[in-house]
Amino acid sequence: MAKQIHVYYTGRVQGVGFRFTVENMALQLSVTGWVRNLPDGRVELKAEADEETLKEFLSRINQHFSRYIQNADVQWLQASGRFKGFTVRF
Repeated sequence: MAKQIHVYYTGRVQGVGFRFTVENMALQLSVTGWVRNLPDGRVELKAEADEETLKEFLSRINQHFSRYIQNADVQWLQASGRFKGFTVRF
């Protein structure tokens, strides 16, 4: 069953290649959604896939950026089905 995650990352998550690395990870796992920088220094992520894939996606992000992420506020939701691919939003 498809799920959606809505995540706010805090820490030193801007200026370290976070968005483009997350985009590549999403494409590898067939995750749909988007990622963007926020003016307050956080990064926002919305992504959809099956629950196990999303858990793997979050794990990869956390492992890759462990020294930069201070906190990840993750909310699990029902999938909307609106996303066709994965993009970096500006």
